[in-house]
Amino acid sequence: MLSNDGRPPRVPRSTLADTLLERLTGTYAPAADPARAEAMTAYMKHVAPFLGIPTPLRRELSKAVTKNTPRPSGTDVAALALRCWRLPEREYHYFAVDYLRRHVDTCSSGLLPVARHLITTVPWWDTVDLLAAHTVGPLVAADPGLALVMDEWIAGEDLWLARTALLHQLRYKDATDTGRLFAYCRRQAGHPDFFLRKAIGWSLREYAKTDPDAVRAFVDAERAALSPLSVREALKNL
Repeated sequence: MLSNDGRPPRVPRSTLADTLLERLTGTYAPAADPARAEAMTAYMKHVAPFLGIPTPLRRELSKAVTKNTPRPSGTDVAALALRCWRLPEREYHYFAVDYLRRHVDTCSSGLLPVARHLITTVPWWDTVDLLAAHTVGPLVAADPGLALVMDEWIAGEDLWLARTALLHQLRYKDATDTGRLFAYCRRQAGHPDFFLRKAIGWSLREYAKTDPDAVRAFVDAERAALSPLSVREALKNL
């Protein structure tokens, strides 16, 4: 079983990560907009400072950063993500999330502790939700044994790990483990936090695109336990 004790992972050596990080900081920093950065930081509740790069421009700059670079190994991906997370500005975290999403298929189950670190370090929905659906989800799909770690996360005290467990199957469709999905929703149904209640509804709403009858039946059976927000989100498109 992978370590799930929350210790920060070691940053592996990677020449590719060195190159990308040098390009990244050299490309993003000159594009900073202090006035826009202030507004973006406020919008994200001051979770992290921003450089002030709007998303369309950031994506164009990111293409320039990765242009003509080789396909990374899992070690390269982990090294880059962990090093980006050491930088304070949120745009660097976004670059790491996008890079993970693009190259998660090169990674083994050993990346999960890295994902855990990213989820629990400077956590907010803007990075956590993408990591859940596009990094943790594919890792668990590739190694079903990792579902046992999701069982730990949903039962733990960390809000963002529990939200990740709820959302990691968002893109599974017919491959969804409905037993786990419904058990996770049931487990956290009474939680008072908005982010968990929203995640319950979102996960159910997404699965309803695959099996609406199953979601209706679950909501009907658990309506007394589920929050109105969870119910509303779950049935939004039904």
